Amino acid sequence: MHLDLSADDVLTTTRSVRKRLDLERPVERSVVEECLDIALQAPTGSNRQGWQFVIVEDAAKKQALADIYARNFQKYAGMAASNEYQPGDPRYDQKGRVTSSAEHLVENFHRVPMMMIPCITGQLDRAPAFQAASAWGSILPAVWSFMLALRERAMGSAWTTIHLMDGGDAEAAEILGIPHDQVTQAGLFPIAYTIGTDFKPADRLPLDTVLHWDEW
Repeated sequence: MHLDLSADDVLTTTRSVRKRLDLERPVERSVVEECLDIALQAPTGSNRQGWQFVIVEDAAKKQALADIYARNFQKYAGMAASNEYQPGDPRYDQKGRVTSSAEHLVENFHRVPMMMIPCITGQLDRAPAFQAASAWGSILPAVWSFMLALRERAMGSAWTTIHLMDGGDAEAAEILGIPHDQVTQAGLFPIAYTIGTDFKPADRLPLDTVLHWDEW
């Protein structure tokens, strides 16, 4: 299934999807592989192509990853940056919806048809800025391309990183056999068809509050 969205439409309506993930509909491996083939066309530093993608279907492994995520979420919730937004800021107005959506994912993460952990070659903990920026610049475009490809195929995901806290990345590596000393995990992504496809552009901060010409 293709939605035949324009490039601008897919770029402006690809959302972090949590409450509208269809937890009952199976996801075909072939569709995910098609999206990953598109992701492999993303830019990559020095043409290294040092990315690896771990897809998880096994129910026990999904539950184990969801447990790590839920444990860390309880710690994260109290220190989330969204707690600092003030009235008048669009992020303040969205906080309730975002919190409810995040809590829904915590409660249902184990039920998603598939999960994905993208990895990039190299251990980036305390890496120099150049090395870290180069590595992240090679995995983030690929993962975003994957999410855009999902959107065009009536599917969705959410870029989550909470499982990486407090040694959770090492636990996930042990569960999945990821060589933790050789690669860095970039997140944990639910993969599912979406309930409906009518996603809209989000309410963001005005451009003039984040744009700088020639100097800060």
